[in-house]
Formats: sequence, C-alpha cells, structure tokens
Amino acid sequence: MEGIISFGNKRSYEEFKKQIPTQVLPLFDSIRVFCLSLGENAIEDVRMHRVVFCKSMTFRWFADVEPQKEGVVIKIQKNRKEPTIIINIHKDQKISEFEDLIKEAYKEIH
Repeated sequence: MEGIISFGNKRSYEEFKKQIPTQVLPLFDSIRVFCLSLGENAIEDVRMHRVVFCKSMTFRWFADVEPQKEGVVIKIQKNRKEPTIIINIHKDQKISEFEDLIKEAYKEIH
C-alpha cells in the first residue's frame, strides 16, 4: 500500500486499529487520512502504541498520534529546534480544528 511503511514488528494499520477504543476509532481514522493526504511523501510508521507520520524516508516526523480512552493525543513537530506541541483531542471534537497546525508542521519539517 502506498504511503505506508512499518519497521520493527511490521504491524499494519489494520492490526493496530484493533487496539483503538471503538468510540475513538472514527477520530483516529480521520486524523490518519488527513495526515496521509498532505502529500505524496507523507508516510506512516505503525508502532506499538501509536502511529507516527513522517515526511519521506528521512523520517522527519511531523505528527505522532496515540489513541487514548476518550480521545487522541497528537504530538506535532515543526523542526528539531522548536519544542514539540502536544494537543489532546476529545473523541467528540473534529480534526478540522487542528488541520492548519498539522499542515504547517508537514510543510516546515525537513
């Protein structure tokens, strides 16, 4: 599948999403779709407890997304010199509230 890469235990997103609480899954899926839609070089790295979205094979990550019981925690990195931004999104919130922040991080990360 295009835009998807996994290292370590080679978990797929389909396998990973089994551990996401049912009420949080629609939010998590919408974040995933948005992050992968940012460009052809946006890739995902499925890890044990989270999914990290990177820009190309340089693995400069721009969004680290971890499901929680009542929502999702997203760590956003624009570059290595600025502190990581951490946002908590409740399951009833929409990703659209945070799209500009994620898009800006994608564009600025090198």
